[in-house]
Amino acid sequence: MIKQEEMLFTGGSGLLGSELKKIFPNASYPSSKEFNVTDYPGLEKYMESKAFKLLFHGAAFTSPPLVEKDPAKAIEVNISGTANIVKLCSKHGLKLVYVSTDYVFKGDKGNYKEDDPVFPVNKYAWSKLGGECAARMYDNSIIIRTTFGPSIFPYEKAFSDQWTSRESVGVIAGMIAKLIVKDATGVFHVCGKRKTVFEYAKGLDNKKDIKKISIKDMNFKIPRDTSLDCKKYKKLIERIEK
Repeated sequence: MIKQEEMLFTGGSGLLGSELKKIFPNASYPSSKEFNVTDYPGLEKYMESKAFKLLFHGAAFTSPPLVEKDPAKAIEVNISGTANIVKLCSKHGLKLVYVSTDYVFKGDKGNYKEDDPVFPVNKYAWSKLGGECAARMYDNSIIIRTTFGPSIFPYEKAFSDQWTSRESVGVIAGMIAKLIVKDATGVFHVCGKRKTVFEYAKGLDNKKDIKKISIKDMNFKIPRDTSLDCKKYKKLIERIEK
């Protein structure tokens, strides 16, 4: 069993990282300045501070609209940065946990399994798939495809024609925490049930007045149905917890 003190997390200031801090308070959460994924020599220098055994890579350039405007940054952070993380884990023998996205799928059918073909529909998803490719080159890794949002839906409108397996970040963080402490490797879908984004938003707070909007109204491409099949994850957790 890996101790919290032996865990290193990137993206600690993000939505998911903030929740994981509550679960693993004694792990290390360096800032992007202290642990810049685009600066490999700097990563090596930081490794001198502690004897880590697990690196959870959650840091990323995550906004699809902003990635469309600045794909070079997504290449640098999400692809090259993740490749640096994989090289670091390989050199130091660390277990790698990489957070990917449901958007790696085309979104034309939904209920995707881990071994279904991937085909991103926007540049953000391509950049995350690029990072995933690097992570899959390293055998001692877990790749988590997931989707989450704040516990309070932050927008006035939600898509009524986009299907997802999204859950609140607190729920997903708890599910991820169960997985990363287990002796598992490979790709896992960590998610909830299939629903529209509008249904997800109303499920967080059914008293909030949220209007419906269509993905056709957006100026960048959004997949229609990236809902995920979570059976592999559930079977693993059930088997271990028996």
